[in-house]
This record gives sequence, C-alpha cells and structure tokens, in this order.
Amino acid sequence: MKKVTMYYKQTCPYCVRADKLLRERGVTDMEKISVDTNREQRAAMIERSGGRTTVPQIFIGDDHIGGCDDLMALDREGKLAIMLGA
Repeated sequence: MKKVTMYYKQTCPYCVRADKLLRERGVTDMEKISVDTNREQRAAMIERSGGRTTVPQIFIGDDHIGGCDDLMALDREGKLAIMLGA
C-alpha cells in the first residue's frame, strides 16, 4: 500500500472524516502534517497542492488527491483502493 500524506488542522471536521475513511480502507502508513501553527508547512502544502489553501490536502504517493470531498468521490467510484495499491 502506498504512503499517504495529509496536511491537516486539528479542529477540522473534514480532516477527521478523511483520516477515518483512509484508516477504514486499511491505510497504516500515513504522515499527518499539521498546518495549524506552522507557516512553513502551510506554505509547503500550498505549493505542493498547486495553490490550494484549504485542509485537508491529501497525497497518495506523489499524486495529489485534493481534499475530503475529492477523497470521498474517489472512494465512491472505486478508484481509491486502486490508487492505494490495495
């Protein structure tokens, strides 16, 4: 299974929902990067995601998935498991 990276804020309900779905799909290798107070990480997230400023921003391997809604749509379409390599 590919590594997942998620930029998040602790008070974000969409981040919690995305984390829950990924764990339900068997993800155990997840790097969670808090952008609550770390300006450098937030800047890195914005650059890496092509200018997106909202959280979560999710990456599977080097592929940018987007936010929680994008992740949920991939799952509904049956593409999330394929991307994860499950």
